[in-house]
Amino acid sequence: QVQLVESGGGLVQAGGSLRLSCATSGGIFSSYAMGWFRQAPGKEREFVAAITRSGIITHYADSVKGRFTISRDNAKNTVYLQMNSLNTEDTAIYYCAADWAHRGAPMKVWEYNFWGQGTQVTVSS
Repeated sequence: QVQLVESGGGLVQAGGSLRLSCATSGGIFSSYAMGWFRQAPGKEREFVAAITRSGIITHYADSVKGRFTISRDNAKNTVYLQMNSLNTEDTAIYYCAADWAHRGAPMKVWEYNFWGQGTQVTVSS
C-alpha cells in the first residue's frame, strides 16, 4: 500500500506562485507514474499534470500549460507541482496520485490506484 501526503497549499494572490509537494511511502516510488488532479467546489475532479516513472515525459491540462510544471525526485520519493501565474480559477483542492499499472503518464482519474488526502489552494483576486 502506498501512502501519499501533499503539502504546500495555501492562500495566494492572483499572479502569485505556489509549489506543491507530494511525499510517498510504502512502495517503490520509481515504479509509479504520478499525477496531480484538482477539484473545485461543485465540480468533478480534473486532470492537471502527470509525469512518467523516469520523469522524462510530462502531460498537462490545457488550462495550466505554460504556467504549471510537474517534476519528481525519485531519490526523495517526492513529486512536485510548481504553479506560477495563478488565477482565481485555479482555486481547488489539489490531489496527487500514483499509478503502477498503466504505461506512460495517465491523465484519467480512474487510471490511478492511490491518492493523497489533498491540499487546499486558494487564489484571491
